[in-house]
Amino acid sequence: MLLPLLLLLLTLPASAARAQQGPSPTPTPTPPAASLERRFLKNVLRDQKAIWTSPLRLRGDDAKWLVPLTLATAGLVSTDRRVAGSLDDSGAQVRAGEAVSKLGSFYTAAGVSAAFYVAGRYKGNARARETGVLGAEALVNAVIVHSVLKAATQRERPLEGDRRGRFFEGGTSFPSAHSVHAWTIATVVARQYSDRRAVRLGAYGLAAAASLARVAARKHFPSDVLVGGAIGYGIGRYVHRASKAGAAGGGEPSPLFPQIAPAFDRRSGAYGVRLTWGF
Repeated sequence: MLLPLLLLLLTLPASAARAQQGPSPTPTPTPPAASLERRFLKNVLRDQKAIWTSPLRLRGDDAKWLVPLTLATAGLVSTDRRVAGSLDDSGAQVRAGEAVSKLGSFYTAAGVSAAFYVAGRYKGNARARETGVLGAEALVNAVIVHSVLKAATQRERPLEGDRRGRFFEGGTSFPSAHSVHAWTIATVVARQYSDRRAVRLGAYGLAAAASLARVAARKHFPSDVLVGGAIGYGIGRYVHRASKAGAAGGGEPSPLFPQIAPAFDRRSGAYGVRLTWGF
């Protein structure tokens, strides 16, 4: 019963990112942040639809990431208890883990998003302002997703029950919310500043540190943070790509007004128009 559930969870990140196909991200922020602000709630609803229907968009080439990630998760689940049992329950390790893991708290991630937005507005920096809006959008999606998954899996934390990390026992360990938050905001920032290598490395490095710290603090098992990180990365990647697709006139077609695109048949040499409705 657990393996099919894990497969479903692991399809959420990358396949959701294909729901909006757009041009490669560039450092120039389009559309303007003000436009993203006006569409904030609408975009969150669009994101949720794309995330939860993402398994329907799986393709054959998804095996190159889905198979390794599934095997890694299954392998960690089988060794979680042994790894967790080798760590101290208290002391410097736990204190250091708790301190570092605060980097992945919702308040820290939300603070980073707010800082980008406020700085962007104050200094007239459109890219920073857009980063703040996209970060907030991604975090809202992240909270919804990990809340649903925690309620569905109900895994006990490392120091709860018999310390075996059993699923469906009323726990809240799987996936790690701190990992989801950290990787969500890190991915948005890294992609918004894809032209700055130091920013990318710093964002992902801090997210990785926050995730590992949750294991050291005895709050989560290794598989919890792996899946949490994968989900956070996928959500951040999707939100960023969706914003760029919208800037290019992409996005999901309306059920009332179709998308219009030119069409060309190579065999007959005929030109035409393609109309696409969304239902």
